[in-house]
Amino acid sequence: MGTTKSEGFSEEVNELASLFKAMGHPARIAIIQFLRTQEKCICTDLVNELPLAQPTISQHLKELKNAGIIQGSVSGTSICYCLNLEKISALDAFLASLKYDQNPTCC
Repeated sequence: MGTTKSEGFSEEVNELASLFKAMGHPARIAIIQFLRTQEKCICTDLVNELPLAQPTISQHLKELKNAGIIQGSVSGTSICYCLNLEKISALDAFLASLKYDQNPTCC
């Protein structure tokens, strides 16, 4: 397997790439959209909302949690998930910077 060249980039760039990679699946975007409308939820809530099986949703939740996009805390026998607003703010700031950095003379 080839090596990646991520060590040649700043920590910020690598972090942003990790966040975007974790969001690179439609199910994960749908999970984020659902969590945006909820204060918190458990996996069963997502199973009732999305057209995916519970193990599949759990795997997507794991990927989002590993990237830090969502947080989970134990609530009884379930894990209660919510958005990590610090990571969402970092994504928002990056995307907003693209809007203001546009080159008006670009083709």
